[in-house]
Amino acid sequence: MTTAHDPRYARQLVLPEVGPRGQARLGGAHVLVVGAGGLGSPVAMYLAAAGVGHLTIADGDRVEETNLHRQVLFGEGDVGAPKAEAAAGRLRAMNAGVRVDAVATQVDAANARALVGAADLVVDGSDNFATRYLLSDACVLAGRPLVHGSVSRFDGQATLLVAGGGPCYRCLVPVPPAPGTVPSCAEAGVLGVLPGLVGVTQAAIVLQQLLGYGESLAGRLLLLEGRALRWTEVAVARDPRCPACGDARTLAAIGDLPGGEARCDPAPGAAPGAAPGAEAAEEIAPRDAATRRASGWSPVLLDVREPWEWQLARLDDATLFPMSEIPSRRGELDPGAEYLVYCHHGVRSAAVAAWLRGQGYGRVTNLAGGIDRWSREVDPAVPRY
Repeated sequence: MTTAHDPRYARQLVLPEVGPRGQARLGGAHVLVVGAGGLGSPVAMYLAAAGVGHLTIADGDRVEETNLHRQVLFGEGDVGAPKAEAAAGRLRAMNAGVRVDAVATQVDAANARALVGAADLVVDGSDNFATRYLLSDACVLAGRPLVHGSVSRFDGQATLLVAGGGPCYRCLVPVPPAPGTVPSCAEAGVLGVLPGLVGVTQAAIVLQQLLGYGESLAGRLLLLEGRALRWTEVAVARDPRCPACGDARTLAAIGDLPGGEARCDPAPGAAPGAAPGAEAAEEIAPRDAATRRASGWSPVLLDVREPWEWQLARLDDATLFPMSEIPSRRGELDPGAEYLVYCHHGVRSAAVAAWLRGQGYGRVTNLAGGIDRWSREVDPAVPRY
């Protein structure tokens, strides 16, 4: 086990925020890291190096060659090995004083409650919405803080989700995206260093939470724009209507709420998504949309992102209509009107546009590439995130 006077910790022991008492607190802590991939690798390595006394690494996948550019826990000799076990071996070699348990199965509804309940704090290094919802619900039920992180392409985000004070993950993303509307890393790509930046940030959040120094990240979402190497902070709050952590929550057991299944299918009628075989809505490039609008084209401009995204950037004359609210607020939309729908990168808005077309709204166009492409190609004054 780790000790508060181990010379390896000398450089952090001299910090007043750590000292022998703080180091002993780290040594007595148990952290569950779910996912030993691009995020979980740097998280686990820095927590082991810092002397967190007990780490549980949960991951049901095996190491693949395509992992190696970003999952720095592994080497070429690990290809084909269970990630959790290979990660545990590497971490034990880094610091023999740290207990490392390997759980070489996926975290699911059957084991989430026990795994989360046994830990003091949980790190979400997963790469799918089902696991994110599952961990969030389990942490709310067990009263455990959850350190969230995610990455895609050149961008990432991180925050601390604290049960009781909120928000939880369902406050950030109220409804699971429809299947096929969010590309995986394999489809969208990811710059290898990006998970490192976000993962190290997650590790810093863990240490801050365990040691109790500084300003908590609870209620603050950090957004990383990798192309500009810029961090942006957005305030996020607990949604009093949230079914998991709100004032009249309905969450009593894992599986009560949609999203934690193997596939992130939305609850019936809850989230717009193109039905199988549905006709895709027409798309328009930002430059073409700007030209047509300047010539008098005046469709109703619907922004289907979340409120925290609206705070960061928006297009003039747009109306905020979050994707999750479209079904319940459909009566506010005139079937005879013309609509131009946009989101961040054009994926969510394509699903909304197709769904509206399927509901009888005949004139709906999706803004290809979303507000991000609009900023790059039409108006650089619109902030990117």
